[in-house]
Amino acid sequence: MRIFDSASGKLQPADSKRSRLYVCGITPYDATHLGHAATYVAFDLMQRVWLDNGLDVNYVQNVTDIDDPLLERANATGQDWAELARAETHLFREDMAALRVLAPREYIGAVESIPEVVKLIRQLQANGAAYELDGDVYFSVSSDPTFGHVSHLSRDEMVAVFAERGGDPQRVGKKDPLDSLLWQAERPGEPAWDSAIGRGRPGWHIECAAIALQHLGGGFDVQGGGSDLAFPHHEMCAAQAQIATGKNPFARTYVHAGMVGLDGLKMSKSKGNLVFVSRLRDDGRDPMAIRLALLAHHYRDDWEWQETDLLKAEGRLTDWQMAFTSSSAPEATPVIQQIRQRLADDLDAPGALTFVDAWADAVLAGEGGSDAAPAAMAVAVDALLGVVLLTSEA
Repeated sequence: MRIFDSASGKLQPADSKRSRLYVCGITPYDATHLGHAATYVAFDLMQRVWLDNGLDVNYVQNVTDIDDPLLERANATGQDWAELARAETHLFREDMAALRVLAPREYIGAVESIPEVVKLIRQLQANGAAYELDGDVYFSVSSDPTFGHVSHLSRDEMVAVFAERGGDPQRVGKKDPLDSLLWQAERPGEPAWDSAIGRGRPGWHIECAAIALQHLGGGFDVQGGGSDLAFPHHEMCAAQAQIATGKNPFARTYVHAGMVGLDGLKMSKSKGNLVFVSRLRDDGRDPMAIRLALLAHHYRDDWEWQETDLLKAEGRLTDWQMAFTSSSAPEATPVIQQIRQRLADDLDAPGALTFVDAWADAVLAGEGGSDAAPAAMAVAVDALLGVVLLTSEA
């Protein structure tokens, strides 16, 4: 499989005998929207390609179960923050299971990773790459001479984006506006944990760096997430991990999924322009149709959700189901190979779908030849694309 690496700007091989994947998870303060789903379906395809190639896949995903947005939502709704995190994490995992997204091998929360976070921060302090400011601990970006290699943004662009995506470039006393928070000292009324660096809670970037290093080690194969994570999140994770451990690279490849929009804006919780997977499911929409609607767009493309996306996917699913229950069909092997080739080329799911469409059209037009082809195709489409077509009753 070749995949597009944001850092190099090129397609490069992503396979290795022990394939290691880290995808940044949710901050669980609201239900799973289609922007989330598109990202996790994309990396589900990656895992499926690796498994189909017989590789040993170690897929790790975090959940940021302590962060400002979670606390803000809990305060606004009067809920306990920990209970809110548990409930939304459970709903997210239900949504992923409904969409046939294979679960990661490890699913790790920020709270349970605090010992690893503190250990990594102490390494940064020992390396002279961290400093205190009013009890908080910051990472010094100047300690990493390669800082910026993931996103390739100019400094002005970095400062602007940092402010938009959870950073605090205007804070007085920082050595550099881009320095990021490693450890936030306890604030009144907020949860905090005792540690060797004081009572407080972890910053966002160091959380993922610590979890990835603990469960995958440095130099793992793919760091993944939405394109809005390239900066500052993935840039900071890489810098903090590399400076703390003295080992480069943090990840061999940085893979980013495009943004899904609605009403002309990126779908996001802060804007409120969301389509929730759970709500579509509650309305009786088939999760396999939802998955097909997502697969119809290349994972790197930015696109806007329309109701017609789901209507087209429902029509495609109906055609496939009719074809896959036929008693005879054209040979499956050439089509399965074409699906594999498309997915191996930067996860070209839309291209793979067209080959299944052509095969289904041929079946519905009356072409036959193999009694075993429908079942073989059903197994392949399930394994490679994650779309179930034959129920146990079929």
